[in-house]
Amino acid sequence: MKIYTKTGDKGETALYGGTRVSKASARVDSYGNIDELNSFIGIAKSHIEDEQIVKQLKKIQFDLFTVGSEAATPVDKLMLANGKSRLPIIISDKEIEELEKWMDSFDEKLQPLQFFILPGGDKSATFLHAARTICRRAERSLVFLNDSEEVRPELIKYLNRLSDYLFVLARYVSQINNEPEEYWNPNER
Repeated sequence: MKIYTKTGDKGETALYGGTRVSKASARVDSYGNIDELNSFIGIAKSHIEDEQIVKQLKKIQFDLFTVGSEAATPVDKLMLANGKSRLPIIISDKEIEELEKWMDSFDEKLQPLQFFILPGGDKSATFLHAARTICRRAERSLVFLNDSEEVRPELIKYLNRLSDYLFVLARYVSQINNEPEEYWNPNER
């Protein structure tokens, strides 16, 4: 099978379920942002040696494919004619609670925040901060899509929680790598 199909040469693509749309549509933009986020998490993961963190990031990458597949599926195509779900798995509160549990575990080992943190640190923390901002963009794009087409609230909630997780993880990674945090303190200008 060839990787190129030539079916998108005129600026359209097929959604999951067969509907053809412009590559500039809000739906395509949303799952494109999710794909970009997944790639940045992969970059960050390649610079992390802690096995527990790598395992979590692999799970998150898997979950982001799940989020992306649902973002690529119009709500009216989620169910097949026989009444079964088109998608084998979907994001639920379970995955959101898992992010919260991981985040709480890291957060209890960190100093409380007193100022905004400037994104930075070593490569892994810097890429995690970049992934966090891409996650926020992906979340905004799903909210924008939801203004015109229904999106299950769990998808938006998952991305909202994931951006928090990536922030806490970037701080934690900086700490375990002995990288001092740099603060935005308006009083020190």
